[in-house]
Amino acid sequence: MARKDIADIAAGRLTAPELACNFADVAPLLDRQAALAAAQRCYYCYDAPCIAACPTGIDIPSFIKRISTGNLRGAAMDILEANPLGGMCARVCPTEILCEGACVRHHDDHRAVEIGALQRVATDWVYEQQVPLFERAPDTGRRIAVLGSGPAGLACAHGLARRGHVVSIFEPLEKPGGLNEYGIAAYKVPGFAPREIEWLLSVGGIDIVHGKGLGSGLSLAELRNDFDAVFLAIGLGGVNALALEGEHLHGVRNAVDFIAGLRQSSDLSSLPIGRRVVVIGGGNTAIDAAVQSR
Repeated sequence: MARKDIADIAAGRLTAPELACNFADVAPLLDRQAALAAAQRCYYCYDAPCIAACPTGIDIPSFIKRISTGNLRGAAMDILEANPLGGMCARVCPTEILCEGACVRHHDDHRAVEIGALQRVATDWVYEQQVPLFERAPDTGRRIAVLGSGPAGLACAHGLARRGHVVSIFEPLEKPGGLNEYGIAAYKVPGFAPREIEWLLSVGGIDIVHGKGLGSGLSLAELRNDFDAVFLAIGLGGVNALALEGEHLHGVRNAVDFIAGLRQSSDLSSLPIGRRVVVIGGGNTAIDAAVQSR
């Protein structure tokens, strides 16, 4: 890479106020009237194709019906009972492919019910007000180790704690959340991941131990000796290599590291960015990298 190209990777291309505007919530919360109008478009199908298309099996017609009658608590229970990380999913799930892609409204007016936006209406108030929707069962005396504090580890810990077990989550990084904290575009989840985790942990019986993971202070033999069970939630942290000449040159970064650096920055104007950026790939992560670079 020529010296002039390296010099063209610089910080401070935009001011802090400009960046704050650019990285504001990409999909603001629907207001009450907009939410009611969106909910009333649902047919509340008996054999709903949107439920079949939802990987977590949320009863979508039920929670939308509850929104239409002003029962936000019931709507949140429908969602978070099936998926304790339903708030994050409301923001980042590819609903246009899954539930909304299967919505029967496509046949009538070619526009699906706004399921993702309505799911956020049903859940956002829970995290804002830290509403305790679930209670922990009496202590069973069993201790469970969970390796990893990403979505799988957090969901597992929440379910186990609700059943009365004591859970220790071991996380090698400084913050919990996994890709929810380190790997999702900043404009999709501004400041949200910590609030969701705070609510999830409020059920009680869950402790997070940072700075420890398999091979860095822990072994499976040790964990199996100290705990009644071990759940592996170590994630899919690897990134596909291009195996092309030059991929290790200055200025070439994989998308996960790029987004993680951006998410953890306290001052976006201090992050260096190229004047001209090439993104290799065309999936959701590639689009996120391109949009955030722009």
